[in-house]
Amino acid sequence: MSVSQHFGVYAVCRQADQLLCIQKNAGPYANRFDLPGGSQQAGEDLVTTLVREFKEETGHQVISYTNNRVYDTFVHEQGVADTVHHIFALFDVQFAAAQSQLPEQVADGRNDSNGCTWQSLATLSPANSSPLVLRAVAEIQNSTPDYHASRFPEWQHL
Repeated sequence: MSVSQHFGVYAVCRQADQLLCIQKNAGPYANRFDLPGGSQQAGEDLVTTLVREFKEETGHQVISYTNNRVYDTFVHEQGVADTVHHIFALFDVQFAAAQSQLPEQVADGRNDSNGCTWQSLATLSPANSSPLVLRAVAEIQNSTPDYHASRFPEWQHL
């Protein structure tokens, strides 16, 4: 079994007991809730990636960002040879209420978001959410963060 690495930058937006999620339409997290964000393009810093990806996946403009932190997870999708070591930077984000239409195509291909939705923390689970969403929920619900990598050895593609 080989391990490949993926790095991305993602937004955590909280409103009372809800988390802003995108409806993922591609990749190992397809048909699950995921955090808005994604991969850096050549030459981008973390904030530029955050702002671009958030706009592409939600249609909203970032107003402010704080509390940068980094986590990781290992995801072995059933039926796939590689395990992905997903390293992800999170920022707490505030955004403008105005929303533009999501682009079908983005710089790195087809947009992998079907839009955004507020989800109750209580409804987010491994059955419907990406490891990134699960980490954000755990972070919100626990006063002591767990910095160890999460592991999903039997990840099911929905």
